[in-house]
Amino acid sequence: MVALVQRVKSASVAVAEEQVGAIDAGLLVLLGVHKMDTEAEAAWLARKVATLRVFPDEHGRMNDSVRDQIEQGEPAAVLVVSQFTLYGSLKKGTRPSYSDAAGPDKAEPLYKRFVALLENELGQPVPTGVFGAQMQVALVNDGPVTLWLERRAN
Repeated sequence: MVALVQRVKSASVAVAEEQVGAIDAGLLVLLGVHKMDTEAEAAWLARKVATLRVFPDEHGRMNDSVRDQIEQGEPAAVLVVSQFTLYGSLKKGTRPSYSDAAGPDKAEPLYKRFVALLENELGQPVPTGVFGAQMQVALVNDGPVTLWLERRAN
C-alpha cells in the first residue's frame, strides 16, 4: 500500500463538479492499493499517517502529527482519495502498466478499511473521494511538505 501524503492549508475532491470531500488544514492522502496488500498494510499505514510528524510545534519545528494537532484543539483533518495510478509502472515504454495495482474487488475494501482505521486513530471522521470515480482534486500545499509512504505485504 502506498500513500502520497501532502501537508495542506486546504484540499477538496469533487466528482462531476460536485464537492464530495474537503478539509481545511491537515493532510491530503492519495492512496494506492497493491495487488498483494492485506489489512496489515492498511493498519500500518493508518498509524503512520496519524502519527507522521510534519506539523510545526510551538518552536516552529516539524514535531507534531495530525493527531497531536487534533488533541491540542488545532484545526486539523485528513482527506483520503483513492489513486490506483500510484502503482503505474513505466519500466517499458511511455504507457503506464498498472499490473501491480489491486483490482477494484480487492482495492475498494482495503481502501475503506484504511479510512476506518484512520478514523479510529484520529477520533474523528475522515472525508474521502469516491472510489473508482473520475475525480478532481484541489489543494493548497503547505510548505510544501510531500512524503511517499509505502509498505508491501511480506
